[in-house]
Amino acid sequence: MTPDAILQAATSLALLLLSAGLVVTVIRIIRGPTLPDRIVGLDMLVAIAIGLIAAVAIRTGVDLYVDIAIALGLVGFLATVAFARFVLARGLSPEDEAIKPHASAKSLSASRKGAGHRERPARRKGRR
Repeated sequence: MTPDAILQAATSLALLLLSAGLVVTVIRIIRGPTLPDRIVGLDMLVAIAIGLIAAVAIRTGVDLYVDIAIALGLVGFLATVAFARFVLARGLSPEDEAIKPHASAKSLSASRKGAGHRERPARRKGRR
């Protein structure tokens, strides 16, 4: 087998597997069930798109696709951070609180107070 045939077979397999992952990720984004699940799904969608672009770049030999994948990675990271800040700013409803497996930030800080942890004293205005 020639190296070109191996490369073509590997990129074909990569495109097939990434396409299957894309379909599963889109299903996760549509079905949810919570907003954080959808945000993680969108982040995964960006990662799969970067993989698809990289596989196409290898298959075609066009270097410009790599630049597009890098730009998509930067934009995808910023979008994920923005969505995460939105979720934190919005807060969770009581129904979401029951679904969440870990303690909320308020109960965590309350448990730290009771566990012997001390908070820093508040800074006074005018002093550095």
